[in-house]
This record gives sequence, structure tokens and C-alpha cells, in this order.
Amino acid sequence: MGKVMPLLALRAFVEAGRMGSIKAAADAMGVTAGAVSQQIRLLEARVGTALLVRTRHGVHLSDAGALVHARLLRAFEQIQQCLDELEPAQRRARLTISTVPSFAASWLVPRLGGFTAAQPQLDVRVEASNSLVDLHREPVDVAIRHGLGHYPGLQVTRLMAPVLLPVASPQWLATAGPVQQPADCLQYPLLHDAGRADWRLWLQAEGVPDDPRSRQGSAFDDDLLLVRAAVAGQGIALVSDLHVEQELLEGRLVTVLQRPWPTHFAYYAVCTPAAAARAEVAAFLAWLQVQAAAVN
Repeated sequence: MGKVMPLLALRAFVEAGRMGSIKAAADAMGVTAGAVSQQIRLLEARVGTALLVRTRHGVHLSDAGALVHARLLRAFEQIQQCLDELEPAQRRARLTISTVPSFAASWLVPRLGGFTAAQPQLDVRVEASNSLVDLHREPVDVAIRHGLGHYPGLQVTRLMAPVLLPVASPQWLATAGPVQQPADCLQYPLLHDAGRADWRLWLQAEGVPDDPRSRQGSAFDDDLLLVRAAVAGQGIALVSDLHVEQELLEGRLVTVLQRPWPTHFAYYAVCTPAAAARAEVAAFLAWLQVQAAAVN
């Protein structure tokens, strides 16, 4: 074991003998054919015998080469197996989170730096999509969902229940005039989510009779777009307080009326029981609960 083993030369010999071609061995090793030939010559000089027989059609094993080639091939296969076993231990843990774009942009991502700073060994990936994911089949560890909390077969952690606020651009509101009563909103363009139900329900909760104008106006598939339309001065939007937190703080939006409307829906973090048992998932769920408690 005192001698330095010529591993590169041995590998060149093994690949050339296995493939019957210097060029094919060079391609497998990612080097030039000249480099493979040189390594094999050095190895043959060291052991004092020819290991390959060169012909016009390629190379084949000499008697001495055939004596050791199979064992060397197994040895390199065992080395590769050992590396394959070691690599997972060296890989960084990854946490994949799925949620809708509006929640990701307005609430999760601005706070996520605190979690990643506390978990430097963890790579976090956020997938923002309006499509529901199948946590049993897709490579997602935690999904943050907005609903009633009924998710059979999954571990469910309640986070927070937002309220809906009527908001508008302050510049637009200054031009449109003050809104003093909920019914006044019907005189202006209303901005809706895709379901077009929130305005009607909010107005009914405020005692305003049903009016077809509550279902008219532009509609958007995601609250992020709805908020952007309100900031751009396109009308009054009825949106979750979580989704306009930053816009209200920075003055890009103002509350038209102080009439927050509680909804029956809440945000929940859901995952499979197997995922919940992993340390990085448990740490993320605990961090989410702390962040949510600061909002509630």
C-alpha cells in the first residue's frame, strides 16, 4: 500500500479493454484519445508487459491484460457504488413549498428570509401556482392552501384567517370622491376575483340589497393581479388583508371603508404524515405558526 496507485492509468486500461477502442474509452472518460494511449503506455511500462494488443480495428486484451481486467473492472464498479452511497449524505436537504402566487408574493416570500437564515443547510424552493398539487405523488413537501381545512389523509396546520378589505389607490379615490357607505361602492368600478362572489356577499353582510352592479367589472384569476389593478387606479378591490399589507403600509393603497369582513376560509399548511416526520418540514411548520401568530 506504500506505492502510489496509478488510478487514472488503470481506469484508461479498464475502459479501453471493456470497449475495444481507445477513442471510445476517451469519450467515456471525457479526455482525448492521446491521453488514454499515454496513460496505458505508462501503465505497461510500470508493470513491464503489454496489457493491450493494438490492431487496425481497435484493441483487445493481451494474455496479461485478460488476467487482471475483470477484477479491475469490478474494483472500479465498487468504487462507483461507494461514491453513490456517500453522495446522498453530502447533498443539502431541500424543502419545496407550494402556494398561490398572491400569498407567496405578499406574505410568504417577504418573511422567508428569516427562515432560510436560521436554516442555512436547507435549500428552499417556492412553487407559486393556482393549481392544487397532489402531495402524495408530486415532489412538494408542504402546500399552503386557502380553504375550510378539510384535507383527508394529510396533516393540517391552521395558520390564519384573513379578512376582506375594500381598497383603492389614494390618487384614484381623491378623483372619484369619498365613499361614505358600503352602497356607495356600487357607483364605482368594482374589481373582482375570478368567482365574482365576494362583493355581493360583502354588500349583503353590510345590509345592502342585492344589486346587479355588484357582479360587474373586471375580474382576475389571482389576487396578485387584483391588487395590481387597484394600485393602477382601475377601481375598488375587495381583497384579503394579507395580500395588501405592504401596499397599505407604503400608501400605494388605502382602505376605502373600515368595514373588514371575516370569511369562513383560512390558510392552512398541509403535508403528508411522512413529510411531517422530517426535521426540515417540522422546522418550517413551526416557523409558519410563529409568523402566523404575529399576524392574528
